[in-house]
Amino acid sequence: MAPRRRGACPAAAVFVAAVVAVGFAAEAADMVQERLTVGMTIVADAASTGAVCLDGSPPAYHLHRGSGAGARSWLLQFEGGGWCNDVRSCTERAGTRRGSTRLMTKVEVFSGILSNRPSMNPDFYNWNRVKLRYCDGGSFSGDSEYKNGVLLSGCSAGGLATFFHCDSLKERLGGATTVKCLSDAGFFLDLTDISGNNNMRKFFSSLVSLQGVQKNLNKDCQNSTDCPYMCFFPQYALPDIRTPYFILNSAYDVYQFHHIFVPPSSDPGGQWSRCKMDPGACSTSQIATLQGLRTAMLTSLKQIEGEPEAGMFVNSCFAHCQSELQDTWFEPDSPMIHDKRW
Repeated sequence: MAPRRRGACPAAAVFVAAVVAVGFAAEAADMVQERLTVGMTIVADAASTGAVCLDGSPPAYHLHRGSGAGARSWLLQFEGGGWCNDVRSCTERAGTRRGSTRLMTKVEVFSGILSNRPSMNPDFYNWNRVKLRYCDGGSFSGDSEYKNGVLLSGCSAGGLATFFHCDSLKERLGGATTVKCLSDAGFFLDLTDISGNNNMRKFFSSLVSLQGVQKNLNKDCQNSTDCPYMCFFPQYALPDIRTPYFILNSAYDVYQFHHIFVPPSSDPGGQWSRCKMDPGACSTSQIATLQGLRTAMLTSLKQIEGEPEAGMFVNSCFAHCQSELQDTWFEPDSPMIHDKRW
């Protein structure tokens, strides 16, 4: 049988996902409790294996140990932060906190899915929670080695990384460990902007080539397309991911709205500026145009409807990354489905 094709080439946890219904009983005193801050740990010997940041500095993470029933469970959270796709952009990035642990904040606030407060994070508050700092500019898939831990989640570029590494984490840990993955705001679309251009194909193509990412992309996906870099778009890799995963995304993801669907290059006159600053200021025609983003998101996700090993929560908030922020992760007014709060 001929392999299926996924579009023409352009010319140019261990996440144990059990959503538990719990009562929300936060008291006023608890709401003003001091935030949890966690110091950075440098992986000093990582350079010996070639696992370094863009500037050659060692990778780093922040770990808050679990306790009680959660002491043997782990949540790994990939940090987000965009990408670099050529020598110039990666060189510039190397001189910032996005490419060097030397320039990163040495203490991080753990909130949302990383919080240690049962009233704010009832499912994972007592797990071992790790934030993996992002410094390769390639969604943790650049030409460097990495060590997998145990719960896998991530936001933005980190959310995209969960699609790349979900199966490999399961393979490393073996059949005795239950692995599930959560991607937050990582479902970046292969999408034409409002001017008819598809700049993300060019961007991801050069990123994959520059950083040697192809070897970390799903092999089955690569065998089904003439352009392996297309597998950097999760919509094409989804059918070949074998490990259970959950997608958390907004149908009106503001990063994709601002930088992919209506990038500055498509709006030289700035007609979308007010709409981007305040969705309430969007005109009727702009709202109608934005339905194209929502439709593209829902159409791409339709392929996993009914899949027993996949799940999703797609809302219509103008947001990007909802699991790390407390007000979008678990609050008294958070959305609920069947008495379960997300």
